[in-house]
Amino acid sequence: MRPGAELTVVLHQTRSPDNLGAVCRVMANFGFERLVVSEPFVEDFSLAEKMAVKGGHILAGMRVAPTLQEALEDCVYVVGTTSRTQVEKRTPLTPEDAARRLAEESTRGRVALLFGGEQRGLSDEDLTHCQDLLVIPTSDVQPSMNLAQSSAVLLYLCHRQGLTSAPALPQEEEAGARLGTLNALSGRMRAAMLAADFLNPQAPEHVLHELERTLMRARLTQREAELWLNAFKHLGRAVAPGTSRG
Repeated sequence: MRPGAELTVVLHQTRSPDNLGAVCRVMANFGFERLVVSEPFVEDFSLAEKMAVKGGHILAGMRVAPTLQEALEDCVYVVGTTSRTQVEKRTPLTPEDAARRLAEESTRGRVALLFGGEQRGLSDEDLTHCQDLLVIPTSDVQPSMNLAQSSAVLLYLCHRQGLTSAPALPQEEEAGARLGTLNALSGRMRAAMLAADFLNPQAPEHVLHELERTLMRARLTQREAELWLNAFKHLGRAVAPGTSRG
């Protein structure tokens, strides 16, 4: 993996300042700097400083996003961590395979490693924002890992793959579709397909999530995603209630 790759660490609904600081320290250990926290329960980030040994610059440069969707909007590929070995219609990657996939996808743009909160982890809804999931194999005696511990395992593997926080994007690979664009496309698809009576208005998410996953697997470029978005924008107008179709 070339050093021009990008990796963002995203912490969703983090509660412990100590864990936040410890993750900053681990990131400094392995040369990562881009950190985003979404919907944090931590109110005073200065409490994380004592654990962020030589990672204070990461804490100071951290971005706070009001929603998970906004935290991931500029990423082209996201791997979500979970301790659950069974998630509906999803097969988790091993940590080693996840690190390889992150390295491969980083040639298309920014990639993210997503960690859930200390109490509940990532919900099924949170995981819909991820192209892949990963599970760190552990003993049945204690299947869940502390946030700082799991970040150390995974960032070490990413470091071994050559992933860094460097901003350069290899020129030979066309930029991948950002999740912000794919989320906008999903919204347009939902509106158009509801208007066309394709989706069940009482439970549209079931089919919509399947379609979203096919878009993620397609590895669209940013330009292709924008074309799809524009197409569904026009389709939505054509099938909107009150629009003449004759």
